[in-house]
Amino acid sequence: MKSHYPQEMKDLAAFIDAAPSPSHACQGVVGRLSKLGFAARPESEQWDNQPGRYYCLRGDSVLAWIAPGKLPKGAGFRLIGAHTDSPNLRIKPQPDRARFGIHQLGVEIYGGALLNSWLDRDLGVSGKVWIEGKNGLEEKMFLLDKPIMRVPQLAIHLHRELHTDGLKLNKQTQMVPIFGMGSGKAGAWREFLANEMQINPGKLMHWDAMLHDLTPSTVAGPGDEFFFAPRLDNLCSVWAGLRALERVCEPGDDLPVTPMLTCFDHEEVGSASRAGAQGSFLKDVVERIVISRGGEGSDFHQAISQSFCVSSDMAHATHPNYPEKHDPEHSVLINAGPVIKLNANQRYASEGMSVAWFEMACRKAEVPYQKWTMRSDLACGSTIGPITASGLGVTTVDVGGPQLSMHSAREMCGSQDPPAMVDAFEAVLSGSV
Repeated sequence: MKSHYPQEMKDLAAFIDAAPSPSHACQGVVGRLSKLGFAARPESEQWDNQPGRYYCLRGDSVLAWIAPGKLPKGAGFRLIGAHTDSPNLRIKPQPDRARFGIHQLGVEIYGGALLNSWLDRDLGVSGKVWIEGKNGLEEKMFLLDKPIMRVPQLAIHLHRELHTDGLKLNKQTQMVPIFGMGSGKAGAWREFLANEMQINPGKLMHWDAMLHDLTPSTVAGPGDEFFFAPRLDNLCSVWAGLRALERVCEPGDDLPVTPMLTCFDHEEVGSASRAGAQGSFLKDVVERIVISRGGEGSDFHQAISQSFCVSSDMAHATHPNYPEKHDPEHSVLINAGPVIKLNANQRYASEGMSVAWFEMACRKAEVPYQKWTMRSDLACGSTIGPITASGLGVTTVDVGGPQLSMHSAREMCGSQDPPAMVDAFEAVLSGSV
């Protein structure tokens, strides 16, 4: 392990633990970049052509970039793309209910969560609320990082068929967390949340509230070779892109390209939203950057033709208990470096040129890398890669850090892979390849 890797893993743990919701992930990115002189560029304002460090927010998505001082109008971009959301349980608008003296809260399953992984865990809650303020609608974030709820599993004595039939959970009736004792009167959750935030319950208009496991992230294993944490998919990629952008800040004015970090919400549910990768956010911002440095339409298209994008989403390490689920010629090993994802049917955006280009970046960074494809008789997932490639027309490669337990409330990866991703991404953003 390189000398700086242990400290990097401490930083990753702190970043993940402070970001139980996409809102907090966005806040974490902005907070760190603000300390390095990144300034907000709201979409509602005019953008000048001054070189510098900037970020733009739309919902719980954030784009951040460095604008070097002496770039041609049609100079290319180097993009690292990731997503801020993870599968979880989200509290419904009218959640209060009671059965047998127990107050429960109705939840909706967000994304493809492994439901069994949410059972018997101490759960906190976080997100955003919108309140009626003196000057109109106000948005506030909240984080209740304490054991508030729990989804209890049925005892084996009452579920003897578990070992023969397997665990089958109904999302509507069997994933309802216990909140407290009582009648479950309408408005009880609203009053609780308002009191926690010290606001008037009558002014609380709406919430976007989600549950999270309270177990801290940690380096683990007899030789500190593993990392156990929630939301590795995909906060690990967000963090790796952030660390790489932080590293290229020092030579920022002399970079031959515009380095950009893109962190989108709603990837786990298809990306089709105002702030998702299928929306216009990235194209709008890239176009405005080109215009702000004096470019026109042809300069925008020239810049895109000279740009590269790394779509970073976590990858499936080969599971030692289920080797039959993996292509035997494409095993993915933990602590063996970033994984380049390929799919002949374009579920991933990797193509020959982009794959070779990322391999060069890994070699430049002295980082090992792996190539992966799904078994031909199983369907693979997808990422923001094909969306970005088709929507922006930019050459794109799909990569990810190898992990196990993807979409669990508690995931795991190797302790060497996230810092190796940072090293590779730094080579990408610096324009050295």
